[in-house]
Amino acid sequence: MPSNQKTVRDYIRTIVDFPHEGIMFRDVTTLFADPRGFRMAVDQMLHPYAGQQIDCVVGLEARGFILGGAIAHQLSVGFVPIRKKGKLPGATISEAYTLEYGEAVVELHDDAIQAGEKVLIVDDLLATGGTAEAGIRLVERLGGEIIGCAFIIDLPDLGGRVRLEAMGMDVEALCAFEGE
Repeated sequence: MPSNQKTVRDYIRTIVDFPHEGIMFRDVTTLFADPRGFRMAVDQMLHPYAGQQIDCVVGLEARGFILGGAIAHQLSVGFVPIRKKGKLPGATISEAYTLEYGEAVVELHDDAIQAGEKVLIVDDLLATGGTAEAGIRLVERLGGEIIGCAFIIDLPDLGGRVRLEAMGMDVEALCAFEGE
């Protein structure tokens, strides 16, 4: 690849000490703001699943909504959001998961996924894998078959990929930030 060709990673800004001291925040808003970078990310996230049946795309709150909508559009399939507790208007199922300092809950409409549907789960970043694992459990409770989990960024030192792969998930990420 010519040295003047940008990669997805080149569009991602790092903000030091956000939201807390010692954190290197990987900001994908700069990727989303650039039309070439955004298209590149969407295309590359879809590439591993070319030729596979996908019935819907599930996006994890909140940046997963941006990616999930674009990917669903590209595939001509529906988009399903997994949201923080209390944000969905209809009947929901919920799943709690552990955060660094406490617990959170995500929800899915109880009629959003039909049994046997092939589902692609997307989000911007894979860190510890807690949110993704909760999303996987919700989809599986409704009978969805997850064909993969696609992310822009993997933070391998935090163990999310290992956690999801231990659940039998196919995990794809466009770039990794190791040891940072």
